[in-house]
Amino acid sequence: MRIAYVIDTHVQADHRSGGRRLAAETGASYALHASAQVSFAFMPLHDEQDLDLGNVSIRILHTPGHTPESVCLLVTDKTRGPEPWFLLTGDTLFVGAVGRPDLPGRMQTSAEELYESLQSKLLHLPEMLEVYPAHFSGSACGAGMSGKPCTTLAFEQRFNPMLSLSKEEFVSTLITTLPPKPVETEETLRFNRGLA
Repeated sequence: MRIAYVIDTHVQADHRSGGRRLAAETGASYALHASAQVSFAFMPLHDEQDLDLGNVSIRILHTPGHTPESVCLLVTDKTRGPEPWFLLTGDTLFVGAVGRPDLPGRMQTSAEELYESLQSKLLHLPEMLEVYPAHFSGSACGAGMSGKPCTTLAFEQRFNPMLSLSKEEFVSTLITTLPPKPVETEETLRFNRGLA
C-alpha cells in the first residue's frame, strides 16, 4: 500500500500540522479545501468531490464553521457495500459537542456557518454512520466534549445538546461557552499557513 493523499480537515490553530511533511516524504498529494488561505501549493478539494482509493472512496463535505475551509470526510468501503461506513468530522462535530467558531476570528459568522453545516450536511446522512472526530475530552477545540473517541450520528442526534437547539440558541450557547484559546494560536496558524 502507498499513501496517496494527506488531507488536513482544516488549517489547525492548536497544533503544528505534519501534513505537508508527511506528503513530501511519501510522495502523496497534500490536500485542503480549495478555500484554504495558505501560502503554499496544495491539492484543492471541493464539496461533494469523490476520491477513489480502490476498495475505499472518500466524499469531501465542505463544512465551514470551525474554520471557513473545514471539511468532513465521508468514507465508503466498497467491499462492504455501497453505503458510507464512517465520517471523519475533524473539528466540526465531536462526541457530545461541536467545534469552536472563534479561532479564525469571525466568531458570530462562523457559529452561524457551523449550525448550517451540521443541520444541512451532516444530520441528513444515514444515522448508523460511525463518527470519528479529531479530538475528545481535554482538547481546547470545543466545550463539553466526551472522553469517548467515537460515536454515531444517531447517538449524537439524540444526546448531543447542541444539535437540538434553534439557530439562535445554538449561536448564543456556542459563543458564550468557549474555553480559553489554545496557547500560541497566532504563531501556530502562521506556521500551518506557511507564513513562518
